[in-house]
Order: sequence, then structure tokens, then C-alpha cells
Amino acid sequence: MAEGFWLLRDFLDSGGLVLWSILLVTVLLWTLMVERLWFLARVFPTEAVQLQQRWLARADRTSPAARHIRAAWLSRAQQHLGRFLPMVRVLIALCPLLGLLGTVSGMIEVFDVMALSGNGNPRAMAAGVSRATVPTMAGMVIAISGLFCLARLDQQSRRALQRLNDRLRFE
Repeated sequence: MAEGFWLLRDFLDSGGLVLWSILLVTVLLWTLMVERLWFLARVFPTEAVQLQQRWLARADRTSPAARHIRAAWLSRAQQHLGRFLPMVRVLIALCPLLGLLGTVSGMIEVFDVMALSGNGNPRAMAAGVSRATVPTMAGMVIAISGLFCLARLDQQSRRALQRLNDRLRFE
């Protein structure tokens, strides 16, 4: 266990401060996505049943006022389902940009080595190239995996809202 921690720390150090920033963004991103998955699986179904019971308990479900109430409830449910998704989208877009920042900072390090010692120090240049490529790879991996999860969240949210819409029938 401790060896794995040190390996992770060495990996993060190989990418510099930018890779640590990507780790922070990743933790926030996946925390929000896991919360949304939890909400869709455990919380929203209960809320949907309660809304359906409230709707069925109404004596009037066909008047224009009842239609407006139904529309307001569905709108509120849509807001609950979409909560944090804009932030998730921003964090997903931020990951490749942070990776690009790591690329630029790593290449600056390579050019500094070349300026100080010429082309004769390949080991120092390799460290800079590593510092340039590792954050780029990490940012892309996080963004791609985040996009897959976001697509699933969007799909599940739309389906849950459609099921709720079907349950709140006019009679």
C-alpha cells in the first residue's frame, strides 16, 4: 500500500505542479459525477414517486392551472437532475487545457536546459520532455473518461425526466 502511494507521488512529481493541479480537478470532477450518479440511482426515484403521489392526490388534473403546476414540477425536477452538470462540463474542458499548460511548461524547461548546456545533456532534456508529455496524457485521459460519464449522466437524466413526465398524466 505504501509503495503504491510513493509510486503515485513520483508519477505526480514527474509532471510538475500542473499534474498536481490536474489531480485536484480530477478529484473535484469525479466527486461531482459520483454525486450525480448517486442522485440518479437513489434520491431522484424517491422524489419522483413523491411527485407522482402528490399529482395523483390532486382532485383537479386537467385545468390550465393544474397543467401549469405540472409544468413547474417538471421544470424543478429537470433543475434537480441537471444540478452540477455545467460545472462537470467546465472541469472536463479544463483538463486538456491544463495538460497543454504542462506541455508548454515542460518544453520551456527543455529549452532552458538547451540554453544552459547545449544539446549535450540528453538526460536533463528527457526530464523536460517527460514533464511536457505526462500532464498532456493525464489531461486527455481524464477528459475522455469524463466525457463518457457525462454522456451517461445526460442520458439517464433525460430518461428519468421522461419517465416522470409519463407518470404525471392528465386525466
